[in-house]
Amino acid sequence: MLDLSLIWVVIIAFGVFTYVVLDGFDLGIGILFPFIKDHQERDVMMNTVAPVWDGNETWMVLGGAGLYAAFPLVYSTVLSALYMPIILMVIALIFRGVAFEFRFKAHRTKYLWDIAFIWGSIFASFFQGVILGAYIQGIRTEHGVFAGNALDWVTPFSLFTGVGVVVMYAALGCAWLILKTEASLQQMMYSLMPKLTWALLFIFLAVSVYTPLQHAAIAARWFAIPNIWYLGPIPILVLLCSYLILKACKGEHDKKPFIYTLGLVFLAFIGFMVSLYPYIIPPSITIWEAASPRSSQLFALVGAVILIPIIMIYTAMSYWVFKDKVRVGDEGYH
Repeated sequence: MLDLSLIWVVIIAFGVFTYVVLDGFDLGIGILFPFIKDHQERDVMMNTVAPVWDGNETWMVLGGAGLYAAFPLVYSTVLSALYMPIILMVIALIFRGVAFEFRFKAHRTKYLWDIAFIWGSIFASFFQGVILGAYIQGIRTEHGVFAGNALDWVTPFSLFTGVGVVVMYAALGCAWLILKTEASLQQMMYSLMPKLTWALLFIFLAVSVYTPLQHAAIAARWFAIPNIWYLGPIPILVLLCSYLILKACKGEHDKKPFIYTLGLVFLAFIGFMVSLYPYIIPPSITIWEAASPRSSQLFALVGAVILIPIIMIYTAMSYWVFKDKVRVGDEGYH
């Protein structure tokens, strides 16, 4: 008999990872805005994602809907524990979305929408990282109900992971702009990318050291067989990807930095999944304990099997149609 709970974990993990990648470089562009002062180049930066940015957030909706259908206990408990950072993230995304639409139509107030776009991107990224850090640390529950307080999510670790996600999204955005732009804007990104790569390496190292030291259960999973065989190559692969990014930037290859940065994000995501499995509400509630009835999971799975391929095809077509580089003076999003 199929383990529908595991199937749904894979679906939700796929949706979350796709969101992190697609909306990550999207948010990263806003984070990088302060490094670019020229308004025309800022227009180019936004035009690289203008045709696809709103579709990227479809994957966040998919992840939330999947949790509600397949793991309602997670949906209710995690949202109760992280209600405040989630609301702050949503508010930041609203500001950012409104700024995206209004910036191209404004003249005298364009600089204000630039500010809204920058801080909306930074805070949305930061609170996503805070949510991630608070989730990794664990959520206090009693009989499957959140038993903590409203500020449990505010810890040095969660704030650090918040900064880490900002840096990771900035690196994704920088690699994306190397891929999609040219001339002086691309050269600026070539100079920024090595700095962001080194910062990302430091963050990965700090999280990798701090997490097992502070969380014995995660340390036990990391060093247990067979997990140690899965996780063992990850540090080497992280160093390899980082080296290849630095080499690609030095050689001014426009596609390779983005590919290798995706590799870094994927390795971090694998580490995250292995660290928590089989708990879906760490540190105590497993995937199967949080699952909805099998009939509910099966019913929702039918819809997912129909909708996910449609979303994937639509997303792939969008990126294919707008695959070329964007230049100053190109007609864009107006």
